[in-house]
Amino acid sequence: MPLYRIDGKKLKSIKEKSFSLEKDLQKITEDNLDILFGLEFVQTEFQLNSRFIDTLAFNPETRAFVIIEYKKDKSLSVIDQGYAYLSLMLSNKGECILEYNEQKDKTLHRKDIDWTQSKVMFISPYFTPYQVEAINFKDLPIELWEVGFYENQTISYAQRKSVEKVSIKEISKGGIIESVSKEVKKYTLEDHLQSVRGDHRDIIKDIFISLDDQITEIDNDIKQEIGKSTIYYKISGLTFAYFWFQKTQLSIDLRLPKSTKELYGIAIIRDLKEGDPFCVNVKISLSKDINRAVELIRQAYENVVSNGSK
Repeated sequence: MPLYRIDGKKLKSIKEKSFSLEKDLQKITEDNLDILFGLEFVQTEFQLNSRFIDTLAFNPETRAFVIIEYKKDKSLSVIDQGYAYLSLMLSNKGECILEYNEQKDKTLHRKDIDWTQSKVMFISPYFTPYQVEAINFKDLPIELWEVGFYENQTISYAQRKSVEKVSIKEISKGGIIESVSKEVKKYTLEDHLQSVRGDHRDIIKDIFISLDDQITEIDNDIKQEIGKSTIYYKISGLTFAYFWFQKTQLSIDLRLPKSTKELYGIAIIRDLKEGDPFCVNVKISLSKDINRAVELIRQAYENVVSNGSK
């Protein structure tokens, strides 16, 4: 997408540049994983057996490792590469945990990791239509991120998405994809709706879809991430809202201070342990409460944008 600078009444184009070295893209991404994706950097050029992972990262919310590869060859299949990397990591879980503990000076145990939420992210200035089309599966633990670098020292990261059609399991029987799929799962809205009692499911689904539509209108840079038990909404790597599906309602934890004034009747101040920034909880089961919930979600978004991690 072309970028323009406003110069009086005129628009002047901001020209896109190329990275002088692939390492430049890798370095700037690794230095800003927390801002870009809410991830912890673990190691660069991490060796497992005789292969190297460009970047090993960790998602502290999903408790899962993330592999990041900087795509160089436009002819190679992202499916084959992605599953090969996931298989490599799943076969060397102990080495990943050991590396995390040594780099972070923490104690992470095997039971602390949710391997089902492992994933691979490919980052590149360009993906071919074939590579984008190849990720048309609803349960694919692979993401494509296209990056643009511009002459005014501006950089952009945009996820390339395609229409999710069928399950990868339906066309891949046996081999590396089937073995990885037994351990790794990409969670969907339908997985979360299983927690909702049958006769309430359609109502809660409609409420969630309406909320999701309005949240994405707040800011195009808001990212949704569907985890095992929670759906997250993030801006600049920080989560401002957690969605939990319960038997008869949707529960939303918001990153708002206890001093929040306008809480309406659908929200309460949560009794939290010290240091937890998600002080407001909203429970919603009726469509008439959507607008009030959106207003509180907007406040949480603005709180994160203006205060960062505070």
